Amino acid sequence: MEKSISREPMLDMFIFETLQLIEQLEQNVLSCETNNQLTNESINEIFRIMHTIKGSAAMMMFDNIAGLTHSVEDLFYFLREDKQQDIDYSIVFDIMLESIDFIKRIIGKLENGQEANENTYELTEKIKAYLLLLKGRSPDNTADSSNTMNFDSEPQFYISAVKASGAGKQSSFHAVLFFEPGCAMENLRAFNIVHKLNELAEDIEYYPADIIENDGSIEEIKSKGFAISFRTDHSSEEMESFFLNTDLVQYVELNEIDESAEHYLPSNPTVFKQIILEDIIEEPQPKAADKAPPENSKLSEARQSIISVNVNKLDQLMDLVGELVISEAMVTLNPDLNEIVNLDAFHKAARQHRKIINELQDVVMSVRMVPLTITFQKMRRLVRDMSKKLNKEVELEVVGEETEVDKNIIEHLSDPLMHLIRNAIDHGIESREERLAKGKAEAGRIRLEAKNEGGDVWISVKDDGAGLNRDKILERVREMGLLNKPELDMSDREIFTHILLPGFSTRDEVSEFSGRGVGMDVVLQNIESVGGKVLVDSVAGNGTTTTLKIPLTLAIIDGMGIRVGETVFIIPIKSIRESFRAKEEELIYDPDGNEMIMVRGECLPLLKLHERYLISNHIKKVQDGIIVIVENDSRQICLFADALLGEQQVVVKALPRYLKKIEGISGCTLLGNGRASLILDVAGLINH
Repeated sequence: MEKSISREPMLDMFIFETLQLIEQLEQNVLSCETNNQLTNESINEIFRIMHTIKGSAAMMMFDNIAGLTHSVEDLFYFLREDKQQDIDYSIVFDIMLESIDFIKRIIGKLENGQEANENTYELTEKIKAYLLLLKGRSPDNTADSSNTMNFDSEPQFYISAVKASGAGKQSSFHAVLFFEPGCAMENLRAFNIVHKLNELAEDIEYYPADIIENDGSIEEIKSKGFAISFRTDHSSEEMESFFLNTDLVQYVELNEIDESAEHYLPSNPTVFKQIILEDIIEEPQPKAADKAPPENSKLSEARQSIISVNVNKLDQLMDLVGELVISEAMVTLNPDLNEIVNLDAFHKAARQHRKIINELQDVVMSVRMVPLTITFQKMRRLVRDMSKKLNKEVELEVVGEETEVDKNIIEHLSDPLMHLIRNAIDHGIESREERLAKGKAEAGRIRLEAKNEGGDVWISVKDDGAGLNRDKILERVREMGLLNKPELDMSDREIFTHILLPGFSTRDEVSEFSGRGVGMDVVLQNIESVGGKVLVDSVAGNGTTTTLKIPLTLAIIDGMGIRVGETVFIIPIKSIRESFRAKEEELIYDPDGNEMIMVRGECLPLLKLHERYLISNHIKKVQDGIIVIVENDSRQICLFADALLGEQQVVVKALPRYLKKIEGISGCTLLGNGRASLILDVAGLINH
């Protein structure tokens, strides 16, 4: 089978489905741990998820995942049926989270194309031993354990249940199965059923017969169902339970075959199709639909309304929309149009074209937008694990998790948030004794909040711990030679921002989580790589707030074109504060000879772009050009250019490798005339 199947699409689907289920499972377990109880609903949900993962893993032949989930099923079957009141649920939660971590590791290896043959023996034995303790047996009693390791008589394992029901006179059946709409990989799911059926029956034949070799069989199974003929010593009720309790089987038509019929179980596939399928598969489909419960119909409709799309396809679609924006600009801004007098009809059509492009762009962007829910929920696990390791009681409050950002940006947020929360727990939150001595609540609090503001998303991590030690940070800054201005002129925020520098740490001892000066610089690098910035505020004794400001999207921005000589630059509109023509008397010099512009009583540094980028330029005097004030993180500078060219939407393109080291340039774009233009990085210009 390995040679005949292209496993890539199936593997992608398995990884996608399993990761979604694991996320649900982890949040369920963490929620139960917070409430220190396992409700019947939670047990059933955990059981269902594990059963689904087990079936998918078995189908993909990942026996380690299938074996582990089977052991977890055993444990939760006992919890569901026995209903003991004095169980230490903390052990159950630890086992579950350890199992989740194992499956995540396997999925991570599969995503990276590595071998996923990690052994589960130690973990499964731990689960079995704990199950024996719950049953009142000693794990060391091998005689007892051999009788209780497997739940062969438990009804949730349908193959085992049917197998244990006793042998009788063999009967012959034919069945037609219909899977739930939108379940995907119907041919592989059909093969999995045949594989399981081998333990219960013999003389098995099925149609389509080429479910493994022919992906086209998927459509046939969708439209006509999957037909199986077999002989077994189990009753029709038992076999119907077996089929209906297989994941994603919506409906089964099961009939007993008259063994006296001359066409009983023919081996020829064509004859099999004619005799068995004509009476069943060709029946009107509504019969199956009518028998399905109304709830299933609604569920199927809901599933059909949502589909999974490869992120690469969304990126490609976004690129095409960007090219459409560029081509539209190339048409409407074509200089040849200046020679034509009557263009009313053209401009009307161009406006309609622009309206449609804007709507298309909005739709594509909305598809790419992803809520922060999953990223935020991951932090609950981090808080839980670190609290236990550091013996601190910490509560996490999450606000605004429904806030959406671009898919490409959200991938850069997980690591920064993890570092910030680690620092908050390790550095910020005091020990229980310290908090009580200060009159604080015994449990520390961390608030993780997100909100939209203009074209940006603001994410803050706030703790109620000890806060940053301003004097100690300043002392460390002096030692590292990082002071770039007099101490008295530095605000608290400027001083605190130094903790974001590589190698900066005020810890005297290195711990598992901090003290190496690695972490906060990762926060800064990741956020700046997506055009964002990091702000740090703190009040001694009352905690620290770290705020991430990130753009909603990186693909298309509103920009202002400026001309410097024959070169055109694009400045992001959100960074521009104002533009004006300066007078000669407004130009002043600081003690070091640097040029500055006096604006309403405030001196702002002047950066002449033609000097900065060595551009040949005929306009040298400030009063002959244009001044554009740009701002980043409350810091402003004046840019000197020849002229403003007007506002326009631009598609951000990545810079070639040899240009990425140019300070103050963040990307490039194509203008309406087909020429390339560089996009200015305002933060880089100000920092330089």
